[in-house]
Amino acid sequence: MTLRHEVSGDGPPLVLASSLGTTHRLWDPNLDALTTRFRVIRYDHPGHGSSPPGPRTIEGFAQQTLALADEVGLDRFGFCGLSLGGMVGIWLGAHAADRLDRLVLACTAPYLPPPEQWLERAVTVRAQGLAAVADAVVARWFTPRFAGAVEPWRAMLLATPPEGYARACEAIAGMDLRGELDRIKVPTTVILGRHDPVLGDDDLRLPEHFGPVVELETAHLANVEQPDAFSRAVLSS
Repeated sequence: MTLRHEVSGDGPPLVLASSLGTTHRLWDPNLDALTTRFRVIRYDHPGHGSSPPGPRTIEGFAQQTLALADEVGLDRFGFCGLSLGGMVGIWLGAHAADRLDRLVLACTAPYLPPPEQWLERAVTVRAQGLAAVADAVVARWFTPRFAGAVEPWRAMLLATPPEGYARACEAIAGMDLRGELDRIKVPTTVILGRHDPVLGDDDLRLPEHFGPVVELETAHLANVEQPDAFSRAVLSS
């Protein structure tokens, strides 16, 4: 299965993986900065944007990312994932380190309990569409000071195919990568949003032994709310 993707710029390859309910366009605010150094490959997760529906596990999402890397001709590459994309990155760091030369894990966690909340959201979205959850989701994406600029991102969420979103929710429900963290030996940068309600519990945050930890004054979609600072963190990884 081919994932929808775009390639921009020249240099060492950097794969960008977006959050639940967004597409490769999530990275528009960062593209100009990142392409000054990298050949950027950004893609739509299975069931998001123009990619067909796919698996219901994080491992399955990660395997399709590796298949995309093979298709594009990448032997080794950098990987930057935010939220759901970061979960894919954790799996890759633990299980496919031979393919990675750098890893950026942004606004993500190895485990997001309780699983029931994700399964319930999948049921809701299949029955009622993304509009049933959009207000609650977008409220967690951004701090109040960013409120006037959320509409394009809300529209992106609403355009997500319900089945693809639901399958991703099921993947998160079944995810527990806490036991995999010690296997990650790839040079890793962690980016956090200081006001990220998704990761409000310190127990969910990634341990700091990976390497540099960059904390931004944002909520969940840190790359959108503070694109310059986020891009600098990636460029320095």
